[in-house]
Amino acid sequence: MPIIRPITDLRNTNEISEICHSSGEPVFITKNGHGDLVVMSMATYERQMALLEVYQKLAEAEEQVESGVPNIDGKEVFDKLRGKYGQ
Repeated sequence: MPIIRPITDLRNTNEISEICHSSGEPVFITKNGHGDLVVMSMATYERQMALLEVYQKLAEAEEQVESGVPNIDGKEVFDKLRGKYGQ
């Protein structure tokens, strides 16, 4: 369930910070009963950005498959990486 707080609660920044860190979720801030802001911890933000990057890479891969770009075997890719980076 989303966490929704009125904008007046931003006066108590420590409380909002604690909510953001303890829940690991964004806090939605309303102004005059309507959505206005979203506040989240840095960890939550970084997790969201990493997830967005994964989704973008998946969409790119799907486009490549649909456009006929040949697939590369996963074992071949990892063998090349091990050769390149010496592991």
